[in-house]
Amino acid sequence: MRIIGIDPGTGILGFGVIESDGHKHQVVDAGVIRTPVKEDDAVRLQTIFEELSDIVAQTKPTEMAVEKLFFAQNVTTAMTVAQARGVVLLAAKQAGLGIHEYTPLQIKQSLTGYGRAEKKQMQEMVRVLLGLKDIPQPDDCADALAAALVYATTIKVK
Repeated sequence: MRIIGIDPGTGILGFGVIESDGHKHQVVDAGVIRTPVKEDDAVRLQTIFEELSDIVAQTKPTEMAVEKLFFAQNVTTAMTVAQARGVVLLAAKQAGLGIHEYTPLQIKQSLTGYGRAEKKQMQEMVRVLLGLKDIPQPDDCADALAAALVYATTIKVK
């Protein structure tokens, strides 16, 4: 099964595509989509949609795991990230992907066994589960791979 994980953001959106049989996992592609801060929001969202659609078309996942928003302080940031999430969900739906959403707490709990795990612990588990030499960089990319791994490790692969 091929899964794309997404760590939503407007300035930097992390993505990670993995192949999994439910036990063994391998990275197919991973990275970030960046948009310029001074660019108009509509243009930034269009860039995210187009680049993500291209990534999906090239890597051919069947499922998408998306990190849910979890903000308590900066409302402006939450709103722009919510817009990016909307574009991500639209791209997934148009590509016919199954969509699965997880909170940061669920992702940490699933990968480390502790919902309040440090970011470094989670990143190390991503490295170990994917058999990588180094922790994926930047953090947004590692977070996206973590979301994909949560789906891969919690479903029954047919």
